[in-house]
Amino acid sequence: MQFPAALGLTVATIASANVVGHLVLPDSDIAVGAAMVGGLTVVARASDLGADDLGLARRTWGSGLRWGGVAAAIVAAGYGLAAAVPAVRDAAAGGTETWSSALLKALVVIPLATVIPEEFAFRGVLWGLLRRESGRRVATAVSSALFGLWHVLPAFGGGAANESVTGVVGDGTVGVVLRVAGTVLFTGLAGVLFCELRARSGSLLAPVLLHWAVNGLGELFVLVT
Repeated sequence: MQFPAALGLTVATIASANVVGHLVLPDSDIAVGAAMVGGLTVVARASDLGADDLGLARRTWGSGLRWGGVAAAIVAAGYGLAAAVPAVRDAAAGGTETWSSALLKALVVIPLATVIPEEFAFRGVLWGLLRRESGRRVATAVSSALFGLWHVLPAFGGGAANESVTGVVGDGTVGVVLRVAGTVLFTGLAGVLFCELRARSGSLLAPVLLHWAVNGLGELFVLVT
């Protein structure tokens, strides 16, 4: 498959999964994530993307675990320090989830519905296609920008993070615009960091571990504060 068609199908698959997951089947995150991975796997095979292109080569697993492990440890330390600050602890307190539901979400739902599908899409197939065609910098810039835009629909929804931002910027039109713009900017910058981990380690495992640490440990952080 030629690059323009492969890129178009990749972006279309990602965009479709985003719309379906948030507007059509909002309670089927894992199924939508699995479908996106399946569709992108077909595109990757048709585009002759190999294990190296996708960051899945076995020889890179060790490097990916090392880079990702260090990054995850930094995140864990950050959460630990935050828990020691009374103001942060008070702001995060008030969660109603039980330990069993939080562990299920952190260890099963977040990896299968969020981390693995998003990393395979943005730092695997999309980044691999763009790097092969235009180089690392373009791949990082484009995939990170699209990763930021991927979070537009979630920014309109509920959840503790959005509620916290709303408490600062308000829930009027200006507040919503600021919340969405801030979310896109923040996640776009996070995408750059994930891409750098992917490039430096040569492995998709590195951004997977960091992504899970931010989301999964964040879920547990609320319970221990």
